[in-house]
Amino acid sequence: MFKTWQSVTLWKRVILALIAGMLVGLVLHYAGGPAAQDFVTRFVKPFGDAFVRLIKMLVIPLIATTLVAGVVAIGKPSKLGTIGLRAVLLYMGTTLFAVCLGMASGSLFRPGAGIGELSVSDAAMAGAQGKLSAGAAANSGIADKLLNIIPTNPLAALVEGDVLAVIFFSILVGVGIMMVGERAKPLRDFFDASAEVVMKITMWVMELAPYGVFALMVWIITEQGLTILSNMGMLAVALYVACFIQIMLVYGGILVKGILRLPAGRFFYGIADALGVAYSTSSSNATLPVTISCAENNLGVDKAVAGSVLPLGATINMDGTAIYLGIIAMFSAQAFGIDLTLGNYAMIAMMATLTSIGTAGIPSASLFLAAAVLSTFGVTDAQTTLIVAFILPFDRLLDMMRTVTNVSGDVAVACAVAKWEGELDEDVFRAKPVI
Repeated sequence: MFKTWQSVTLWKRVILALIAGMLVGLVLHYAGGPAAQDFVTRFVKPFGDAFVRLIKMLVIPLIATTLVAGVVAIGKPSKLGTIGLRAVLLYMGTTLFAVCLGMASGSLFRPGAGIGELSVSDAAMAGAQGKLSAGAAANSGIADKLLNIIPTNPLAALVEGDVLAVIFFSILVGVGIMMVGERAKPLRDFFDASAEVVMKITMWVMELAPYGVFALMVWIITEQGLTILSNMGMLAVALYVACFIQIMLVYGGILVKGILRLPAGRFFYGIADALGVAYSTSSSNATLPVTISCAENNLGVDKAVAGSVLPLGATINMDGTAIYLGIIAMFSAQAFGIDLTLGNYAMIAMMATLTSIGTAGIPSASLFLAAAVLSTFGVTDAQTTLIVAFILPFDRLLDMMRTVTNVSGDVAVACAVAKWEGELDEDVFRAKPVI
């Protein structure tokens, strides 16, 4: 029985657990009464909490190792002045636009409105703590926040979970390893191996996702009934609309058609297979072979450009994640009644842009990084746990669209770099796709 269950694809197991948890929760909510709610809170919810803690456990190791390995993956320092620099600047530019788009979509659709009125006791406590923290954060000033990005003690930043400081130092380490070259090979190999180890642990944790989703779903529905589903539905709408705008307007309209003067229709037709794999697997890494094949054979991108820009994009270009993090920030602020200042918005944009660089190209990796963005405007650990508990059961549906956005951005940037380097065969780009 267990072997049969494990043989089912992970995302299907998560969906089945989601449905089962919803059904059990509905029965307990409408038929069990307060006694059932107390039982679920005491004996079922802790399993979901344990899964959330496992996720939070991996945040700092995942960012540090993946980010260093991603920077080093650029290769020779000379690439920073040509292909690498152009690709990185484009990736950073589209990511910054993406997080702003996510915040705008979250503000427009307001998916977190009403969640602050939860009947869960720790939510009320978290909300009160969050408002106090947000007020203190606003008083600290944007200059202090920017200065705090530079760690006076990198090891202390790692221990304390100071994500911005860890990101800053990790980028410096990656650049340093790349500039030193062959003498730094042992350190490069160490971070490559460390990134693989952390990803392996991440996959072990994600194997527990169906059980964590079931426990959290039972708890949420038992406490709230069907009312919570409207908020999750609005969250999905906000994400899909923002991702669609990013793909069609930024990649297809502005970059491909406006700047490169190439047909946007052919671009999307040429990457259709990659987008299909991305949506079904929710993994930029798993989609990479198909992405490279589409870029080379359907769009005429030179092998050298495709082989360097696309793997780099699968590591550091996470526009779908940036959109998601922006929306989650708005969702959390609305849920707990936190009034955001202009400085808060700026910090969210910067943090989400930097944090998305450290996102592993595996399913639901963005969940590991949401806490980093929420901490910029005073969201407490209790609040973060609650928000993750709400979103986690539905994350697979959101992650599928995030990955489509990421892959679309990877190929658009590869096409731009190839054209500017004189390595794009426009005849192939404009022809009918061969795969």
